[in-house]
Amino acid sequence: MHARVALPGTANRKTFLVSAALLVIAIAATDWLTKPYISIGFLYLFPIMIAGGLLSRAQTVVVALVCAVLQEAFSNLPENEAIARLIFSSTGFVATGLLVAELVRNRRIALAHVVELQDQVKLRQDAEQQVRILVESSPAAIVVVDWTHKILLANEAAQQVLAPEGAPLPGQSISTYLPSLQAAMQTHPSRFLRTAMQYRGQRANREAFLAGVWFSTYETIAGPRLAAIIVDLSEDLRSREALSFDHLLKHARIVMSALAHEIRNLTGAVQVVQKNLSRLQELEENEDFRALSTLIRSLENIAALELRVPPANADAVELTPVLDELRVLLDSAYRESGIDLQWRIPEPLPLVRADPYGLVQVWLNLAKNSQRAMQTTPTKQLTVSATVEANSVVIRFEDTGVGIASPEDLFRPFQRNAAAAGLGLYVSRAMMRSFGGELRYEPRPQGCCFAVILPLSSVVGETVNA
Repeated sequence: MHARVALPGTANRKTFLVSAALLVIAIAATDWLTKPYISIGFLYLFPIMIAGGLLSRAQTVVVALVCAVLQEAFSNLPENEAIARLIFSSTGFVATGLLVAELVRNRRIALAHVVELQDQVKLRQDAEQQVRILVESSPAAIVVVDWTHKILLANEAAQQVLAPEGAPLPGQSISTYLPSLQAAMQTHPSRFLRTAMQYRGQRANREAFLAGVWFSTYETIAGPRLAAIIVDLSEDLRSREALSFDHLLKHARIVMSALAHEIRNLTGAVQVVQKNLSRLQELEENEDFRALSTLIRSLENIAALELRVPPANADAVELTPVLDELRVLLDSAYRESGIDLQWRIPEPLPLVRADPYGLVQVWLNLAKNSQRAMQTTPTKQLTVSATVEANSVVIRFEDTGVGIASPEDLFRPFQRNAAAAGLGLYVSRAMMRSFGGELRYEPRPQGCCFAVILPLSSVVGETVNA
């Protein structure tokens, strides 16, 4: 709200108006009592000016006309010039009153604008202060760069990310720390950019790091500016790569286990044939037959190396955020494919024992299988549901696809008719079993359904709310 503008005299309006009225009466009485042919009617200008600053235009005109009539009525001037004097005095008094009224009105408007400007300045200062506090308290590094690549503003987080022990960032060139950002500014000098980038950055001590940068450009009176939010993603990169390598090794163990299992089956069959042939005396001294025996023993040694997948680091897992992550991964892709994705997840769900990363990989494999199975079907719908059964939580993926022709061969590795390598379901079930879970196929009249069974966590009585 704007403050009210108080002009001199308006605070005591009634007092000034009474004073003006008394002044008019005094001038009129003096003029009436003056006998010589002189008039002091010009003194009416003073009460008119007072009234013009306090009354409306119409009221000012009335007061001016009254004063003109009083001047003519109480003066001792010749009567043959009364009408002319009345016209001139009325014109002068009215013009004076309106001039004063307009001057006062303009001054009041000017003062109101001054007050409004002061309010706007205070609001702008408050907004700038809030933005300054927000920038300084932000955990993300924020910098503002001009079009000469000089850093104009940098918060404390930016100082810690780019130059923790170096000189203050303002005044330095951004190319010292983020050369790719300078290249983007030079490549598009006349475009307004709103984008994000990930590239190598460099600290003041020449240490390299992975920088995630969200930046935009804008125009100011002093020229173009660029504002950027910088995040150090080095630790996330290291964690992601370590996790990926760990799961790569785990998947390699599972694949090698499947391969060793198949070799063992083949070796067993060859061994039976070798034992039958060993009964023939003419082959006892045959060098090729002896080499075959040696080859079989070597294959048995390889098959004996069948690796068991070690138990995964299964902790108590909140299913709701993991399912939310899966929903983010699937919703947009399935919508583009014309698949109706239904989610039937009750809340709350109990804690389960699982590996979150492996769990998402298993779910993604089942979802992709369903997507392939529904490519040629008129109805495309995938339903993801969750139920609590006995001592486990069961997540079901049920689709309206073409179904499974040979359910008995589902979890066999290296299937010839598989869409990919023939290891998806085998590896998925092995991963589930690694932390005490299970993956099973549930027949349906139409389509297919896979159930992911997760054991409840040993933490009794805890539930997860959305």
